[in-house]
Amino acid sequence: MDIRPATADDCDAIRELARETWHDTYAELEPDTIDETVDSWYSDEELERALSTPGTTMLVAEAIEGAGIVGVAHGVIQEDEGDVLRLYVHPDHQREGIGTALQERLRENLEDFNMRRMRAIDLASNAGGRAFYEDLGFEKTGEATVDIGGESRQEVVYTLELE
Repeated sequence: MDIRPATADDCDAIRELARETWHDTYAELEPDTIDETVDSWYSDEELERALSTPGTTMLVAEAIEGAGIVGVAHGVIQEDEGDVLRLYVHPDHQREGIGTALQERLRENLEDFNMRRMRAIDLASNAGGRAFYEDLGFEKTGEATVDIGGESRQEVVYTLELE
């Protein structure tokens, strides 16, 4: 596996990875709602904006065996706090250490900006995502909501204090 900075050429692959991961992870969401959300959140314009915004890191993981992009991590730093905005691993490649490797590299990149704490937010319904962050030492520190498909969805906020 190779982890590298994402480029504008990766937009289609990132969008499709997000789509496949959401369909596999969020069974409580209607398929059309997932597709509409992914098309909005991961449009070429949104991805290109993320790639060009100072204090933002977007990484992709490519499988060596030619499977293309199998993971993506997107984070942003504000003052001394880093936020994990997105971290996805293709369902066929989960539990291979890709998510952990992406998270560690994202953390390293954001620490270059003097980050002292890192937050991650995920839908409360994603038990696997919550367990992933807890296994990495993140602690639940709050709750939030997000509008998806015209409905308010519960999110869980995790924080990792850094030395």
